[in-house]
Amino acid sequence: MVIGATGQIGRAAVGALARDDWEVTAVSRGGGRDDGWPEGVRVARADRADDTALADAVGDGCDVLVDLVAYGPEHARQLLALSDRVGSAVVISSVSVYEDDKGRNFDTQEEPGGFPEYPVPVTEEQRTVTPAETSYSTRKAGLERELLAAGDRLPTTLLRAGAIHGPHCQTPRELYFVKRNLDRRPRRVLSYRGGSRFHPANVHNIAELIRLAAARPGSRALNAVDPDAPTVVEIAAAIDAVMGAETENVLVDGPPPSPTVGATPWSTPVPVVCAMSAAERELGYRPVVRYAESLPETVAWIEGRLGEGDWREAYPKMFEVYGDLFDYAAEDAFLSGSGL
Repeated sequence: MVIGATGQIGRAAVGALARDDWEVTAVSRGGGRDDGWPEGVRVARADRADDTALADAVGDGCDVLVDLVAYGPEHARQLLALSDRVGSAVVISSVSVYEDDKGRNFDTQEEPGGFPEYPVPVTEEQRTVTPAETSYSTRKAGLERELLAAGDRLPTTLLRAGAIHGPHCQTPRELYFVKRNLDRRPRRVLSYRGGSRFHPANVHNIAELIRLAAARPGSRALNAVDPDAPTVVEIAAAIDAVMGAETENVLVDGPPPSPTVGATPWSTPVPVVCAMSAAERELGYRPVVRYAESLPETVAWIEGRLGEGDWREAYPKMFEVYGDLFDYAAEDAFLSGSGL
């Protein structure tokens, strides 16, 4: 059973499991079906916030429950309440649970000197934030702690995903460059000289990890990222290549010169790069796609979603999370003031 089946990861995960001969029930609030799923996939309607509806969807039980929309310890307890009817679970977490050896993490990055300095690459042995109800990261940490502590009742593989990308994403970071190319912007300003690296995770690679973990139950936390961790400059060039665009990079030393100039969705002062050796060792994992070769599918999805409308209407969550990514007046004023 896959909870959150019509979301970005869910669509790929359901397909990967069904093609691997699992009998899959795809659960979502709308009970929808993806056109790419094999015919044998069953669909069910349930809101995971409704304990009774979720329990009814599980019914007499399932061998594996894949939860793509678990965000906090209450969701861990919800799954554990069903453990007598579930063989094992695979649950999506996030690399944002990591903190560095000085206690700095994604939640402290806006503070002076607060951005974490992670080792390169980050392994699953890296310490994690203290569970709390204060943020996405601390809630994910609470989710992890409760599930890992109850591994004897419900063996759970937690997949710590990086910067998720692919079709159906509600906050596609690639939009930053796709829209600029569509708007024929000749130059783009990139902070940190375009060298930031925030490890991406393609939905198809995550789906492959889910497929493998379903067949190898265990109580573990594993990184879930692509084989490549490209810089911002490399991402921009790869998207340009897909779109046939030629754009000049204006590289700025240090942080963005203003809140709406030079700050891409990947921009960090230090790299966030994760190791995949544990998944390779424990699951026999091998990536199914690399970042650059996955971009045509992603770019086509973004272009189709944008259409002729306002990007904030097409991607409201993107605006909510990142603010105005396309303040061209501020960019032009910066370039003009810098004599560029």
